[in-house]
Amino acid sequence: MYWSVLIGLLPALSFLLIAAVGDGILFKLWVEDFYPNLLQLNQTEKEINFIKVMNEVDGISFGKTEPWVVPAADAWRRWSTASSNIIFFGCIVISVICGYLASKKVSPAFKARIHVEKIVLWILGLSSLVAILTTIGIVLSVLFETIRFFDLIPPDEFLFGLTWNPQFEGAIRAGSEGAEPEYGMIPMFVGTLLISLVAVSVAVPVGLLSAIYLAEYATKGVRSIVKPLLEILAGVPTVVYGFFAALTIAPMVKGFGESLGLTVSSESALAAGLVMGVMIIPFVSSLSDDVINSVPQSLRDAAYGLGSTVSETTRLVVIPAALPGIVAAIILAVSRAIGETMIVVMAAGLAANLTFNPLDAVTTVTTQIVTILVGDQEFESAKTLSAFALALMLIIVTLVLNFFALQIVKRYREQYD
Repeated sequence: MYWSVLIGLLPALSFLLIAAVGDGILFKLWVEDFYPNLLQLNQTEKEINFIKVMNEVDGISFGKTEPWVVPAADAWRRWSTASSNIIFFGCIVISVICGYLASKKVSPAFKARIHVEKIVLWILGLSSLVAILTTIGIVLSVLFETIRFFDLIPPDEFLFGLTWNPQFEGAIRAGSEGAEPEYGMIPMFVGTLLISLVAVSVAVPVGLLSAIYLAEYATKGVRSIVKPLLEILAGVPTVVYGFFAALTIAPMVKGFGESLGLTVSSESALAAGLVMGVMIIPFVSSLSDDVINSVPQSLRDAAYGLGSTVSETTRLVVIPAALPGIVAAIILAVSRAIGETMIVVMAAGLAANLTFNPLDAVTTVTTQIVTILVGDQEFESAKTLSAFALALMLIIVTLVLNFFALQIVKRYREQYD
């Protein structure tokens, strides 16, 4: 049965994928016949005409419509309707024919299970290939744009510069007339490190201790209540955390600091880091709890047989054995903290200040990337291209972090395997 189903579905799905991608390409070529003065149009003008047609297709109107747009949109709708019908009936026909041919091939001598396993293996392999190619594509696209950026800005200025003040060519900021744009990445990475350290200092102790309690000390009743409540934190939208940080935690941090005679910014790394730490507690707690529970009970029983208490067994046996998984959980939490944007924007600000004081306003790499790429962009500008350079540096930092984490995991895994 599985053999027939797979042979019936896979060709139909392949046809659906090819047709869904190909018909849009064909329609775009066909609709160019409606463009006035087609031979005199450059690529940008063709794209503008295409947008006009699609706006008419979608029922979007921006003033008076040119006479040729309506027939082009009507033709597009006809093509789309015909294409949908052809794809629908084509998938059904292909599925039925292929399924019938596959069922005819089934016989007592036919090893259907082996063939099904081969098909599944190919599907799994293609899925892995898609993931790998996607990763390679992301890295290469970022790399190529970064190379273009370094053609405009010296690499040493970007890598070791202490000031971040990007501007579009000819842009003049209020109060900074004549200021040259500067692209030093150090302030953003220091801000990212500062906020991440605050977040990790909150999430790791709280998350790890709660995981140890739930796995080794809590009763089933307590565990059934506390663990779901902890995991609810992972489902809260980051914008909610951002509002909480901006409206509650930041004023509290500012008020408490000023009561001690400290100068605290209304937007600070400490406020953003504290809330971000709460946000990533479930990543540390839930994953660490699962890892601790996966430690073989025989190790605990051996420690108890030698006279160890529950605390001694947990501290000297269970935690070292579970350390590879705990490190992986912490790395996942750190990666989540590094990639967070909304909390930083709302609670830490957008100022690229080079400071190690958590009471000051700072920004992070991801926040600057979002800020740079918001709105209409000029992709020949150093300012826009700097976002890709920041992204590449962030990828490199994350890879280095994961490399050292894997070394720790490998060391302890060899010890306890």
